[in-house]
Amino acid sequence: MTCDTSSSGCDLDILDSLSDDSILEISENWNGFCASSESLLKGSDGDDSSLNAEFVMRAQNLCKHGLASLVEQHLFRSIEEIFERNGARRFWSYFEPYSNFAPSETNKDPILEEEIQQVICKALEEISSQKQFQEKCLSFLAHALQSYEEDKLQEKANPDSIRDYLFSKYQLIVSSVLLTSLPHHFPGILHWYFKGRLEELSTIAAANSEDEDELGMNDKMDLDEKTKLPYKCGDMDSDINQKYAVFSENNKLVKNIGMVVRNLRNIGFTSMAEDAYASAIFFLLKDKVHDLAGDDYRSSVLESIKAWIQAVPLQFLRALLDYLGDFTSCDGPSSGLKSPLASHPSLCYSGTGIPSEGLVRWQLRLEYYAYETLQDLRIAKLFEIIVDYPDSAPAIEDLKQCLEYTGQHSKLVDSFISSLRYRLLTAGASTNDILHQYVSTIKALRTIDPAGVFLEAVGEPIREYLRGRKDTIKCIVTMLTDGTGGNPNGPGSSGDSLLEELNRDEESQENTIVDDDINTDDKQAWINAQNWEPDPVEADPSKGSRYRRKVDILGMIVGIIGSKDQLINEYRVMLAEKLLNKSDYDIDAEIRTLELLKIHFGESSMQKCEIMLNDLIDSKRTNTNIKATIKHQAQPEQRDLDLSLDNLNATIISSNFWPPIQDEAVNLPEPVEQLLTDYAKRYTEIKTPRKLIWKKNLGSVKLELQFEDRAMQFNVTPLHASIIMQFQDQKKWTSKDLAAAVGVPVDVLNRRINFWISKGVLVESMGADSADHAFTLVETMNDTGKSGTIDGGCEELLAGDEDGERSVASVEDQLQKEMTVYEKFISGMLTNFGSMALDRIHNTLKMFCIADPTYDKSLQQLQSFLSGLVAEEKLEFRDGMYFLKK
Repeated sequence: MTCDTSSSGCDLDILDSLSDDSILEISENWNGFCASSESLLKGSDGDDSSLNAEFVMRAQNLCKHGLASLVEQHLFRSIEEIFERNGARRFWSYFEPYSNFAPSETNKDPILEEEIQQVICKALEEISSQKQFQEKCLSFLAHALQSYEEDKLQEKANPDSIRDYLFSKYQLIVSSVLLTSLPHHFPGILHWYFKGRLEELSTIAAANSEDEDELGMNDKMDLDEKTKLPYKCGDMDSDINQKYAVFSENNKLVKNIGMVVRNLRNIGFTSMAEDAYASAIFFLLKDKVHDLAGDDYRSSVLESIKAWIQAVPLQFLRALLDYLGDFTSCDGPSSGLKSPLASHPSLCYSGTGIPSEGLVRWQLRLEYYAYETLQDLRIAKLFEIIVDYPDSAPAIEDLKQCLEYTGQHSKLVDSFISSLRYRLLTAGASTNDILHQYVSTIKALRTIDPAGVFLEAVGEPIREYLRGRKDTIKCIVTMLTDGTGGNPNGPGSSGDSLLEELNRDEESQENTIVDDDINTDDKQAWINAQNWEPDPVEADPSKGSRYRRKVDILGMIVGIIGSKDQLINEYRVMLAEKLLNKSDYDIDAEIRTLELLKIHFGESSMQKCEIMLNDLIDSKRTNTNIKATIKHQAQPEQRDLDLSLDNLNATIISSNFWPPIQDEAVNLPEPVEQLLTDYAKRYTEIKTPRKLIWKKNLGSVKLELQFEDRAMQFNVTPLHASIIMQFQDQKKWTSKDLAAAVGVPVDVLNRRINFWISKGVLVESMGADSADHAFTLVETMNDTGKSGTIDGGCEELLAGDEDGERSVASVEDQLQKEMTVYEKFISGMLTNFGSMALDRIHNTLKMFCIADPTYDKSLQQLQSFLSGLVAEEKLEFRDGMYFLKK
């Protein structure tokens, strides 16, 4: 064997100063060293002490001549060549047959799974033995170098320093040789191996559990028990630790895993081994979180997940670290390290009394991953969770805790806004449903974020969308007054009823002292200052400080409209409609609602509504007084119809404070007209000089129609009653004659008479004129060919039930009427300027319409009016500009 003179670590210039005898000695020792090192590394006569002694002697002699670096380089080169040829190639050859198998495919075949497990263990044991043998050879070189250093320095050298240097250099060679030829599928095989072993350990732990419910492994547990589970798990850490301490360094499965990890570390794959079993642990933990959480939002799972982490992964890691000798004490600077994610102190594992620093770090990693996984799972299903709120309150509480530790609130905001746009803010969703979801969102996110910072960001797309819907105000007022959360078919105690929220506001104002700087003493002010925290970056800087903000559901709902006046006007119209359709004077619910609204909107804003309710109270009193003056002197007409003032209840309104009332002319039967006249006369006597002006089309009439074979009861409008009363004396009418008798247009008659036709009271037939239909009274059911009778039932048809007709003009109709005054102003502006944008028209009207009538409309109201003019083809709208229609 010859020396490579180009080696950078060997100074051959020293040979020029040597004698011939020295050169011969060096040559002889070099040849002997090469031969002995080759025999030693090949393993031939590996146990021969004479060969070992010769190797050491030859190395020492070469070192004496200053050739220590040459000796070291030659041996390492030989070791590297042999390890690459006999170690690395053979090691990777074990895994070549499995290069085309994905981990998911191997999981399906238990035989193949067992085979690969055996191959991993065998390959690692073989290459570890090869490495151990070469390290033994290196120890002989270390002995030779140590002896040379002692002879040179005439003192005892440190054997560990030379040995550590050689072994660390050899470790780098082994790692580099293996990594340069690493197959791409080997990390996946390792991950699959550790995943399978951990699943096996988890199964063992479950089998040894006397009560699987404590770790949430029983998916069929009773709901009430599952709800109480977090508290049980939190108080019984030591019991769970004892029950599930089935892993130890003496456990056969743990020993097998430990041997694989130790051998991987031995060949320099420490990082790869940790990544493999760490990824397997995280994969198993993710499956466990999904299994426990699932789609059940009515129970908390966070404590169950943490209990499982303590029972399975951490127990396994403790046993593994014990086996590997890495279970170090925490007596150093990090003693007492505690998981900030745990609601209870870290476990003191058996035999130590102090938690291992390595285990606590693992606990930190596992718990954070669990929090993040559960958080992502709940955020992805947040829309469904809020739909089920408040039943899903436990899931919201879990999400709150997760966000407190991960701080990923922005992920919640972005994901939930995306879900809202895709699933809620669409044309197919009704306004009631959107408002229902919005109120539930406010309540749910108020739990997560009491300051309302993130609620502002989440709620803005909903508010913006609702502003574009025409029926938003009407739906809000319905939610406000009917106590069913905007759902007419829902229960009166709906969870998102605004009336319920108003009740809470009233109670809070009575029982809560206003927290104001003026009323806060210096001590409390100092405490508030110490507890101050800056707003998150997502916060709107215009909303004020975080600790001052309070989530007000009603305030946020009103914020959709932008003006409380619009909401009050809509409520006023709906209240008037409800009061005018009442058949009695029971307004207790309306009074209660009004009092609550006055708390929020102020008494002055609700003054007109209060007068409307007072009108009902006064009407009841006046009606009682008038009836008390009745003298039993019935008129002949009244005896025919059996009518008296006892049959009449009048609602007397102050028209100046009520919304515009729909007035429709109608001719009532003469006895009814006489009754109204008599009532008005008696009213004038009591309330001189006031007089009554009857709105004859409003109100309700209770009728009982008696036929030859049946009797039917109805509660209908005056017009419907007037129509059917005409058939008392005349059994058949044409549409024109009947319309003239009732005093309404023919088209109105044809719409209203359909009610009686549908009830089988009248039948319709063609008259002499095709445009003039005939209507005939049905005395018996045989006349219509129908079977069966209707007896004793009461059918109701009140104003507003037919064709969308109302007793009170709607807010839109009132606005249209009020805005008509400004039509000439708008036409004049467009004549002068040619074209104008909406903002400019709005600002110009505000600037110049300051006299009566004063322009006080909103931009949205003006836009609605202009859209009507465009529909009527009076204006054109192009590219955001309005033009006069030419």
